Amino acid sequence: MRILISNDDGYLAQGIQVLTKYLSIDHQVVVVAPSENKSAASSSLTLDKPLKPIKINANIYSIDATPSDCVHLALCGFLEDKFDLVVTGINFGPNLGDDVIYSGTVAGAIEGRFLGLPSVAVSLASWEGKNFETAGKVAQQVINKIHISQLSHDTVLNVNIPDVAYEDIQGFQTTRLGKRHMSEPSVPDEDEPSLYWIGENGKEADNDVGTDFYAIDNNYVSVTPLQIDLTKYNEIDTVSKWLKSLN
Repeated sequence: MRILISNDDGYLAQGIQVLTKYLSIDHQVVVVAPSENKSAASSSLTLDKPLKPIKINANIYSIDATPSDCVHLALCGFLEDKFDLVVTGINFGPNLGDDVIYSGTVAGAIEGRFLGLPSVAVSLASWEGKNFETAGKVAQQVINKIHISQLSHDTVLNVNIPDVAYEDIQGFQTTRLGKRHMSEPSVPDEDEPSLYWIGENGKEADNDVGTDFYAIDNNYVSVTPLQIDLTKYNEIDTVSKWLKSLN
């Protein structure tokens, strides 16, 4: 396959270099990634200024832009290449449960899906970052399986990998997104109390069997198929009824 690789940690990040190394073994890869860390950028696109891709070498480009920008430009802009798959990561840190709403890594994969390609987001699910090689090997396994059993064009896979040695991985689980409690309160800056830092993520609220949280806690690779249609179909009739009173 011909694979577009991006991330939200920047093109120099360890995770994207490991991902590129492992996926290059069996496939042709092109990296188009932010010039610096753009974590938590979600699906934002830069519309107030032009963006300039910088060629680092034959198959690596950096852009001062968000992950969604990078994927969008690569698929609809400056590259003539035709791609079969978009893979983002390997993210430094987990993208579990409600975190996927904010994740630049997941957003880059979603952008690939919006533009007609199956996409995979890959994260090393800890903030220690000791075992990127494990994540690289797992990503290689997952992508090679996709090569055999093609994903639907409207599918995004969110893959989280335990930060353990490869031989300690217990297997793979298909999971649903868990849920967190409300985030911690915002914190005033110590030097300038009129400024605030966003509070930390809330603690795990739903981490039962079947969730991505449970899989990671038990050293399984978590693979969550994501859908992008946010419509809450079971509320359509309810909303329609009270809207009639406005007509």
